[in-house]
Amino acid sequence: MKRTSKRNGSPCQRDDDSQDAETQICLGASLPEDVWCHIHSLMSMRAAARAACVSRAFLHSWRRHPNLIFNNRTLGLDRNTYGANESARGFSSKVDHILKKHSGIGVKKLKIHMPLDYKLKDSCYPDSWLQFAVTLGIEELELALPVKAKYNFPYSFFCNGSGDSIRYLLLADCSFHPTSEVGSLRSLTRLHLCAVSITEDEIGCFISNCYALEQLEIRYCDWIVCLRVPCMLQRLSYLEVLGCSKLRVIDNKAPNISSFYFGGNPKVQLSLGETLKMKNLYMSFSGAIRYVRFELPSSMPNLETVTIYSSREMVDTPMLHGKYLHLKNLSIALNAAASYDYLSLVSFFDACPSLETFVLDASHWKTEHVSIFTYPSDLRRMQEQHHHRIKNVKILNFSSAKSLVELACHVVEHMTSLECLTLETYQSTFRCHVPNHKFIKCSPLAIDILREAKRALMAIRTYIEPKVPSTVELHVVEPCSRCHAVELELPSLG
Repeated sequence: MKRTSKRNGSPCQRDDDSQDAETQICLGASLPEDVWCHIHSLMSMRAAARAACVSRAFLHSWRRHPNLIFNNRTLGLDRNTYGANESARGFSSKVDHILKKHSGIGVKKLKIHMPLDYKLKDSCYPDSWLQFAVTLGIEELELALPVKAKYNFPYSFFCNGSGDSIRYLLLADCSFHPTSEVGSLRSLTRLHLCAVSITEDEIGCFISNCYALEQLEIRYCDWIVCLRVPCMLQRLSYLEVLGCSKLRVIDNKAPNISSFYFGGNPKVQLSLGETLKMKNLYMSFSGAIRYVRFELPSSMPNLETVTIYSSREMVDTPMLHGKYLHLKNLSIALNAAASYDYLSLVSFFDACPSLETFVLDASHWKTEHVSIFTYPSDLRRMQEQHHHRIKNVKILNFSSAKSLVELACHVVEHMTSLECLTLETYQSTFRCHVPNHKFIKCSPLAIDILREAKRALMAIRTYIEPKVPSTVELHVVEPCSRCHAVELELPSLG
């Protein structure tokens, strides 16, 4: 009973352990101290803290743990157990306790993600944690605060060479107003700003001193109107700009960007500079499909991977002569208007002679597409052009929409190298059979969605399956028959 009570103590708060001498010899003296420290560095912070309860040797190596990651989960602050208020109050005290007991040796990562309901009344806590990071020469620093924390990240943190050791910096939900006094951050290779109050001049001033920067990620920073990326960022290869509501211009002068991710206002003026090295592209806005097909082939001919998300696609994809000669992977997700013609996506197949994988997420269940069973007629056929490289095609949220069935038929008839075709009807958001998920039952689906799933299955069996060559593997994924057994008995064409 005595031993059990010891183990029930908080592993992060434990400061002493009264193991007997024999245990100390077995656990601590058999291996050098540096070896134990290395072993514990490979463990998660919470696992290493629990191990510290076993012996003084483990406690010593715990105090030199290189990766300090603080959130409710790692600190054992379960909201369901402690309640939201108690969980938030315990966060600061636990973080303070651990940092004060740490030896200050060998720390590489400091990640602090405060609870969303944490009420930051003053800046003393984060200020002291940042001072700890400066003193130790942290390489990776993350500071994510509650949404309405109103914390001003001290730009002096980077003055006089204080931030020279930092390679990765993430700031979320705070203000950051650097000035010209900030010196060169010679080691910073990745910068991630999320919901940070910073102006275009301030961010321009800051990144101009980050000559080693390789990745720049800016999300939901609503003060930025014009983002200018200077030409001196020769190593910058990844640029991501998402959800900046007031952004109107992206002016990039960095010459070696190979991956560009953009999501937001479709009216943003994109001036990306040298784009011949662009390999990976992500676009997310209304009309993105037409934009990628119509605007970009001539300026980004060397793309290899493209992901497109269009929240509203009103116009069919145009048939044009521009080509992406090296594109191998294409993923499209769209919520199309009822009149959208999915068969027009064949334009991408013609434009991408090296395409090997095509994924389409046709999330359109809220719109009234014309079902192939509403007006049965002969299927349309595109011109007799075969595609000799495409091996894998997957269509998610497959329905009985006539143009979608026609697209699937085009795939099986004209893709001579096709090896696998997957057609997945509407699925529950949470599924009972997904590995590592503990859902006993799939989340419910509306009756009209299940009816459409049945129509989709009938369309597959009637129009597509008979045309699939014997060399092609056809995978049809339908709603879980165990969780939706009653609903699936409903008439399919009613």
